[in-house]
Amino acid sequence: MKRVLLMLLCLALLSGCGGRGEEPAGTRREDSVVIAMGPTSEPEAGFDPAYGWGAGEHVHEPLIQSTLTVTNTDLTIGYDLATDVQVSDDGLTWTVKIRDDVTFTDGEPLTASDVAFTYNTVKAASSVNDFTMLDRAEAVDDTTVVFHMANPFSIWPYTMAVVGIVPQHAYDPATYGQNPIGSGRYILKQWDKGQQVILEANPDYYGEAPEMKQVTILFMEEDAAFLAVQAGRVDLAYTSAAYSDQSPAGYGLMACQSVDNRGFNLPVIEGILTGDVLVRRAINIGIDRQEMIDNVLDGYGTPAYSVCDQMPWYNPANQVDYDPAGAAALLEEAGWIMGADGIREKNGVKASLNLLYPTGDSVRQALCADFANQLSQLGIACTTEGVGWDTAYDRARTEPLIWGWGAHTPMELYNIYHTDGAAGSARYSPYANPTVDSYMDQALRCSDLEQSYELWRKAQWDGAAGVTQEGDIPWVWLVNVSHLYWVRDGLQVAEQKIHPHGHGWSIVNNVDRWSWN
Repeated sequence: MKRVLLMLLCLALLSGCGGRGEEPAGTRREDSVVIAMGPTSEPEAGFDPAYGWGAGEHVHEPLIQSTLTVTNTDLTIGYDLATDVQVSDDGLTWTVKIRDDVTFTDGEPLTASDVAFTYNTVKAASSVNDFTMLDRAEAVDDTTVVFHMANPFSIWPYTMAVVGIVPQHAYDPATYGQNPIGSGRYILKQWDKGQQVILEANPDYYGEAPEMKQVTILFMEEDAAFLAVQAGRVDLAYTSAAYSDQSPAGYGLMACQSVDNRGFNLPVIEGILTGDVLVRRAINIGIDRQEMIDNVLDGYGTPAYSVCDQMPWYNPANQVDYDPAGAAALLEEAGWIMGADGIREKNGVKASLNLLYPTGDSVRQALCADFANQLSQLGIACTTEGVGWDTAYDRARTEPLIWGWGAHTPMELYNIYHTDGAAGSARYSPYANPTVDSYMDQALRCSDLEQSYELWRKAQWDGAAGVTQEGDIPWVWLVNVSHLYWVRDGLQVAEQKIHPHGHGWSIVNNVDRWSWN
């Protein structure tokens, strides 16, 4: 009853939020769209790049602000404000030339001073992104900004693609997030916290004028979002595989490919089951990923073999075939002999694992249960346990936990596999390999972004060392979860990039190019 009342309340709110539900029957604005996103997509700190807007775990284009660079659909780098980017041979100086025809929405020109101010502010204030690689940003003249790096960072262009530029003359950290002034494609027209955001096209935007002049974002729980679809109150709404067998009138289901992966850390600790590399390799090839996709995700996903599937820096050596016989042979080689009870044993110890999943995440719980069932068929007894994130991080240092990762930057590899991973994620293996560290260090020092990709690939596997099946395999990756959306008939959603982790703002990265038939 409580859930029903919540959904009815959401529909009541929808009727007064300026969406299509208010329009007379048979009419429709051809330049507006109403989108339902999950409640966690609403930025708690507002639309301030210094406090996570456009960045953080769920990276996306900030829309309200301009960025120096952008990621293209193939995840190569393109330009937004930037007209030229040069890096010194030692990787410690990035010189960026910017456009001279850009103004903020208050009419003031955007100059290199605003760019430098933004980056220095984000470095000092951000609690979301790591900017330790940046020493300081300096405006040399109105159209030239120089980034002085504390350490070489070849993938800096990917950082520049998500940091929105704020106006130095009108920035107050106490109020900017609620009333942002930017130079991007859209202006924040209205924010009703906990309910909706309304964006309107920036009439003075320097680029191609947005086709969608008004974008309304509703923040709704999944059940309420589906109810809104059934009532015809939204044009696009996020959903999950649990609803994929439904057929709401006037809507089709769109599946977007993602690098939003799910996988387990396999602690490399002496004395426990996953401390043996042969056991970890057995687990990696003993898992039927397609079965998980079919039975848990209703077919909406792809097998995951790394944290960077389909990225330009992905190494195909990550991919493995499902081979339960090979997995059994590896376990036998490691000394784990199948017992009469179907559980393997070594030196009087049963092969067992306690698998953790975060409470409140039904998909991860189901994947965890499937993973446990498949391991039991290999002779490894598994229990599953739901835990809150307040304890999950500590327990994951010694127990496998199902995680979600995936980003448009090679730093995801670094953070998970490098001994000094900036996010501290390497401690969940805990894993250290000097050869792997060296490749990633070289990749960051490389003065050519494209050339750095090969070094990232070698960090995964160089023919002798790495984190793939023939290497140390401290993590096992299961599936990439497709991002699903109900789309109203006639709405043309522009070509999507591969979505990163997080089922939120990525879908509207190019909402300005959407159209109606």
